[in-house]
Amino acid sequence: MNAPVCLLDVQNTLGEGPLWVASTQQLYWFDIKQARVLSFRPGSGETRDWVLPMRASAAAPRRDGRLLLSTELGLARFDPVSGEIHLDEPVDLGPGFRSNDGKIDGRGRFWWTSMDDDGGRRPGAIWRRDADGVSRRMIEGVSIANTVSCSPDGRTLYWADSGRQTLYAQALTGDGLGERRIFADLTGESGTPDGSAVDAEGCLWNCQWGAWRIVRYRPDGTVDRIVELPVEQPTSCAFGGANLTTLYITSAREGLDEAALSGQPLAGGLFALETDVPGLALPLLPD
Repeated sequence: MNAPVCLLDVQNTLGEGPLWVASTQQLYWFDIKQARVLSFRPGSGETRDWVLPMRASAAAPRRDGRLLLSTELGLARFDPVSGEIHLDEPVDLGPGFRSNDGKIDGRGRFWWTSMDDDGGRRPGAIWRRDADGVSRRMIEGVSIANTVSCSPDGRTLYWADSGRQTLYAQALTGDGLGERRIFADLTGESGTPDGSAVDAEGCLWNCQWGAWRIVRYRPDGTVDRIVELPVEQPTSCAFGGANLTTLYITSAREGLDEAALSGQPLAGGLFALETDVPGLALPLLPD
């Protein structure tokens, strides 16, 4: 496995929500604070950048080529060809709240999170958009909800409460949730668990804000490997590329002063890590 490299020095304030779309061989991600969605085609090197009328943070691909975005106003359809956006499912998250993380699972359900934009001072929630097009609050009382990634067999939901520095594993039982257990406890460490991606072997790759690293956890919660990064605040990751063996990593400059940035000039950049195991091929949402 090679060392991570910076693909694009985009200086995102709060890069988040990387999504690989296999049909177009294209990566999308967000700068939440700047209300921007960005894209990159590794084959051609083409980049694009759109400014949105609301802040968005994560996405799921649709069969019609559009994306379903989680935003501070609810879920919206975004057309990357025209740049048009339409609020598909308005959701009142509450004053001062916004969306944060999100991933599609193997059954085509879109898991997404909401949080208090004041550092998670008030508890947020984890939501799930089902096949009927309705989002339901699945987990309440989460300080800063992140990760929301599922195991390859669809039996386990991994999620993080960054405010509590803890990763959880929770059983998926049909349309509900079962037993919850602590998957990894970072209490007292320098970093906190942020966004994640699951690979084909069932291991969870977790970006750890404040710790300059990504950690790969085995399904039993033990550490398999630690990958050091040249930035302090990695935020989320997603597998992509022709063979799904490239781990794309977003990062943030938020909260870093000039002195801190002088030691990590690539903060807020988009990174890539070539891995020895592929990610999961995820389904498309219906039109």
